[in-house]
Amino acid sequence: MALYLTEADVMQLFTMEDALRVVEDAFRDWDQGLATNRPRQRIRIGRGHLQTMSAAYASKGVMGFKAYASGGRSGMLVNLYSAENGELLAIVEASYLGAVRTGAASGVATRYMARQDASVVGVIGTGNQARTQLAAVCAVRAIREVKAFSRTAGKREAFAREMAAALALPVRAVDSAEECARGSHIVVTITNSLGPVFQGEWLSEGTHVNAAGSNHWMRRELDEATIKRCAVIVADDVEDARIECGELIWAVERGAMRWEQVRELREIVSGRCPGRLNDQDITLFESQGLAIEDVAAAEHLYRVARKRGLGQGLPGSNT
Repeated sequence: MALYLTEADVMQLFTMEDALRVVEDAFRDWDQGLATNRPRQRIRIGRGHLQTMSAAYASKGVMGFKAYASGGRSGMLVNLYSAENGELLAIVEASYLGAVRTGAASGVATRYMARQDASVVGVIGTGNQARTQLAAVCAVRAIREVKAFSRTAGKREAFAREMAAALALPVRAVDSAEECARGSHIVVTITNSLGPVFQGEWLSEGTHVNAAGSNHWMRRELDEATIKRCAVIVADDVEDARIECGELIWAVERGAMRWEQVRELREIVSGRCPGRLNDQDITLFESQGLAIEDVAAAEHLYRVARKRGLGQGLPGSNT
């Protein structure tokens, strides 16, 4: 029978180390023609909307889709199927999965795009996904200091305390986005802001930026100055970014850049394009979140759960 994996199962089975490996392998395989990704689709009705995203992972023999409704905070599921016979393999609750794989994508980008000596991180946004963003960055670079900013003092201070304990690192809540961005070697934005959350002039030479909060054309976390200063701009997928990446859409429409300048993460991971040219480059990774990440993560979880005897069997299907 197919497996049903709950949030508790996923939290038990899916470590950041696993996620970094799974996501990096998926992008490398995709670049070799061993995977297919389709951009997110949105259907609106009344005040609600349904979002679906699908992918096939040929080298793993699976295909699937993620679906979620309204704000996406509940009922987020990945359906995983056999590519050989179409049978349902698993249904995976995917809120925690989504946070971890999104963090891992930024971690993979950081591995290839940040300076090797990057050691100071500024995080703008302190919600749930900020935790996995920071954990991923700290897994791929020797971080010695973290600054965190969000608009609510109590939330950023609680985030700093929690992450300092979790990562055994100094994590300091700061009073402004400017203090967070200035002097940071890696800047992470993970907000739902409709407008820029820092100014490009605050970035030092050599900074790497992970912009992971916006996946809608009406939102943008970065200003035009930031885009113009970036020597290397990488999207998880350009096709998806043309639909969803508000800051790049904004910049292209105003002539600040061209889509032809944007590389894809799979090209960077495979070595076809460099993540940076020198230590002075400012580099940018634009993360929209892709179905191939979800399907790759679900396939990993399915295999591990079967091996460990976890998950609930679903009647009506054989695997």
